[in-house]
Amino acid sequence: MKPFRTLAETHTPDGSRFSLHEHDGDFSLKYNGTQLMTSGWTESELLLADEACRFKKPHPAPHVVIGGMGLGFSLKRVLELVDAEATVRVAELLPEVIEWNREFLQEINGPLLEEPRVKVYVGDVYNCIAEAGKAAFDAILLDVDNGPSFTIQPDNDRLYDANGLGLLYNALKPGGRVAFWSADPEPRFPKKLRKAGFFAEEVSAKAHKKAKRAIHRIYIGEKKG
Repeated sequence: MKPFRTLAETHTPDGSRFSLHEHDGDFSLKYNGTQLMTSGWTESELLLADEACRFKKPHPAPHVVIGGMGLGFSLKRVLELVDAEATVRVAELLPEVIEWNREFLQEINGPLLEEPRVKVYVGDVYNCIAEAGKAAFDAILLDVDNGPSFTIQPDNDRLYDANGLGLLYNALKPGGRVAFWSADPEPRFPKKLRKAGFFAEEVSAKAHKKAKRAIHRIYIGEKKG
């Protein structure tokens, strides 16, 4: 029987344990011992990228920001979708997660962080977006929580309130899209997106290809224009 290995661990700003594990070639991230994501279940992370970059009109040389590095699957898909002149910024709160992707995870997704189009921002994605200013991005991907009602870090609540959604709206170019990953349905969230000025969509997402039903959700807000 192949062993279950803890490869590395760190602590979040609130003192919670965040760790990287491997078992039989499958990698996973855990938060206080609870699994957040695994390299064997990636369908929803890929769909997050697909939906964020599903522009109705061409967006040449797009600027994209991804909130949360994770295991790198959303970043890899975005790089497959955008053109050679794109800029893809990854905002990751924990610098250790960036290093884990370099040290342990290249075997599953390659040297993503060495790609010339990729820029790394070590810090809160909210601050990354706020510092960029108005109309800075064509697409925003947010996979930092289990959903708008189930935040991992307390400060992330501000992404989903009226001010936060206003920040996201202003940070997008006309026709730009923001996509939120959610572990479970959030029936009230599309109304909040519409109130902030977005066209709102909800897409069901399977955890993995062989799953019998879609348990996760991707919520999309598109800026008018």
